[in-house]
Amino acid sequence: MHLDLNWHVEGKAKFQVGNAFYRATSGVARDLGVFAAAVYKSDTGGLRVLEAMSGCGVRSLRYWLESEADWVWANEGNPDISPILHQNLADAIASGHSQVTHLDANRVFFDCYNRSDYYDLVDVDCFGSPAPYLSTSLWATKIGGLLYLTSTDGRTATGHSPKNSLSVYGAYARAHPSAHEQGLRLLIGSVQQQAATKGLGIEPVFSLFAGQVYRVMLRLVATQELTEKNFGFIGYCHQCGDYQVVPWRKLGRVVCPHDDSSLTISGPMWLGELHNATLLQRMRALAEEWNWLERVQLLKVMEAEADFPPYFFTLGEIGRRGKMDIPKRDRLIQSLHEQNYRASSTHINAQAIKTDADLPTCIAVARRS
Repeated sequence: MHLDLNWHVEGKAKFQVGNAFYRATSGVARDLGVFAAAVYKSDTGGLRVLEAMSGCGVRSLRYWLESEADWVWANEGNPDISPILHQNLADAIASGHSQVTHLDANRVFFDCYNRSDYYDLVDVDCFGSPAPYLSTSLWATKIGGLLYLTSTDGRTATGHSPKNSLSVYGAYARAHPSAHEQGLRLLIGSVQQQAATKGLGIEPVFSLFAGQVYRVMLRLVATQELTEKNFGFIGYCHQCGDYQVVPWRKLGRVVCPHDDSSLTISGPMWLGELHNATLLQRMRALAEEWNWLERVQLLKVMEAEADFPPYFFTLGEIGRRGKMDIPKRDRLIQSLHEQNYRASSTHINAQAIKTDADLPTCIAVARRS
């Protein structure tokens, strides 16, 4: 909300934007980051944050105030923002809990690596493609620590520029109805592959799609192999609208089981769980404690969708392909449950469901509902 023409309030943070970029609708991503950071500190007893692209400093300020970070390094490559950034973080700086720099993000990451100064949480909220930072941000992240990445390059992530996806993600992305989930999975998979080159691995804490912005919170772990179960391809049938996971060994000889049509293949990408449901439960408990009820509902949906197949079905597609009215989401989910299928809503698209039933089954169940 606005206090006046110059001041903003978000969570416990009171700040000015000045000439920095600030997107109020991205507050949900900052909220979830604060929750995850607070849970991390509860578990480890310490929290050192590196924010590589601070803007006006609202994220750094909230990590200090709400997640109770012991130290926050707020770096912003544009020195013109220095006055507003120093003003917003004045109390944190004065108390010895923060510093501000104006360096290239990759220089900061290399500096951390060179000094063996690794951080519990590295937040990289970039604009456009995250490609320049997918590998280098790992240089500054502690083993067991968190890496929070952003992509706003929706055109590439959703398959509308497949050639660009090769350079950004090392993957070929195609367009299909659940392409926004694909955007999250491409981002996770690319970081996973980069971690593997260092003999490391990643585990998703949560994956968020909000207003054309893709945000993934990942934990860096000491060992995790790339396998066909967690890193592979998605096949989409334009004829019937169904999906299937395509392992590496089946590339070139996979067809739709319903009509023998060729599949449109996207990948490779992350095929595992989108979120860690246990950590989401703890984040939700914190949201309840702080009385942030809107975030409680979001986290409930994310918990429910965490371990479903790596795609969703839109209600519009179910109705169109079934030549019937668009089904009611909650009623369809209940009907699938009654048929012993798993089904859930998804935070990625309010007019879609995630389920272990195939599309023909969803259509048949919708017709009877």
